[in-house]
Amino acid sequence: MKIKKGDKVVVIAGNDKGLQGEVLRVDRKHNRVVVDGANMVKKHQKPQNIGGRQQQGGIIEFEAPISVSNVMLIDPSTGEPTRVGIRRGENGERIRVAKKSGKDID
Repeated sequence: MKIKKGDKVVVIAGNDKGLQGEVLRVDRKHNRVVVDGANMVKKHQKPQNIGGRQQQGGIIEFEAPISVSNVMLIDPSTGEPTRVGIRRGENGERIRVAKKSGKDID
């Protein structure tokens, strides 16, 4: 997966199309990412007693995961959405490269 936690991305498909945000979590097993402020869902939660403490119930709003194919990395040098390529450095390490500008991301 070419998207990492902390990357700035733009949503390119779905209800939140055009929204920019930071990647909070990456789920490599299911090819999904959680983007700050995107795909907000509401969950009705019952009050719970956890470890002797009473946890309040109510309607909780949080970001749900979206498919990594629906986000595109924002190039740090130009500020535009770009595809990501991989090249190998001198020591064999993987370096992410922006396809539009050709500059290194990491």
